[in-house]
Amino acid sequence: MKLNIAVLAGDGIGPEISEQGVAVMTAVCQKFGHEVTYKHALVGAAAIDAVGDPFPEETYEACKEADAVLFSSVGDPKFDNNPNAKVRPEQGLLAMRKKLGLFANIRPVQTFDCLIHKSPLKDELVRGADFVCIRELTGGMYFGEKKEGDDYAYDTNAYSRHEVERILKVAYAYAGRRKKHLTVVDKANVLASSRLWRKVAQEMAPQYPDITTDFMYVDNASMRMIQEPTFFDVMVTENTFGDILTDEGSCITGSMGLLPSASTGESTPVFEPIHGSWPQAKGLNIANPLAQILSVAMLFEYFNLTAEGKLIRDAVDASLDNNVRTPEIQVEGGAKYGTKEVGAWIVDWIEKH
Repeated sequence: MKLNIAVLAGDGIGPEISEQGVAVMTAVCQKFGHEVTYKHALVGAAAIDAVGDPFPEETYEACKEADAVLFSSVGDPKFDNNPNAKVRPEQGLLAMRKKLGLFANIRPVQTFDCLIHKSPLKDELVRGADFVCIRELTGGMYFGEKKEGDDYAYDTNAYSRHEVERILKVAYAYAGRRKKHLTVVDKANVLASSRLWRKVAQEMAPQYPDITTDFMYVDNASMRMIQEPTFFDVMVTENTFGDILTDEGSCITGSMGLLPSASTGESTPVFEPIHGSWPQAKGLNIANPLAQILSVAMLFEYFNLTAEGKLIRDAVDASLDNNVRTPEIQVEGGAKYGTKEVGAWIVDWIEKH
């Protein structure tokens, strides 16, 4: 198979983890006889510094022409600490989602037995937690009409039936491939937009008689994720709620550096770790590359290359079992491994298996 991949390393630790993701992808392609080409492009603060635009037209063209995008992170403190900045790195991420029509964000939340002790939750609560959060990405308050003044501001949380239906179809498809349980998260007791979500979901549910559909207010869902994370199989919600809940879900595993994600929709899919740019760690060779590497596994699986994806997941499991880990998840007294060393170990494991 021929794969044309756009690589958007971005900011902070992005280039370091991106390098490891590309190395793993190259090793897997060589092992399975796939032909892969990469086109690197600017995004975020790096793009602003170079051309004044966080998602330049050249980057958009590279993404549009690719089979998939391997993205890392955006964000830089010099913009975070300047409230008057008119152009920000995060605008590049929003522009990429909008221009590529990436309306569905897929975030698996899966625990690793050897890292249960790192979770802030008790072992008996978190062990066995394995669910998927599906977040609508291109509607809601993040893209609705806005007004901002010195004394008054508003954001509009707008959704159309079409937007709700298409994300629910994605959610039902995932639920059908898993444990056939879908939880629709909203705030229908207060918000008109949520009542539309619930109405559409109730109308669609009979089309999927083999799937159990239940509904949960977002405040209840946020508590249930902590009290009983094993309850969930597939969770679907709107943009703002999804942004919050998926970050909450990521903490269950004990490290944001372990979880990949995918954004899919009308055009080229994007695969990325869920963590940010962690600018404080830039250049220190301490960032965990596993979420980026597992994003490569999701990329292969998107194209139904399941053996390739499994090989990567097996390699990651092996690295954890052998305590080949970056500092934030290393066991006490364990050997020191940096970003590069973990990536190189996984590449070597792949080449030998």
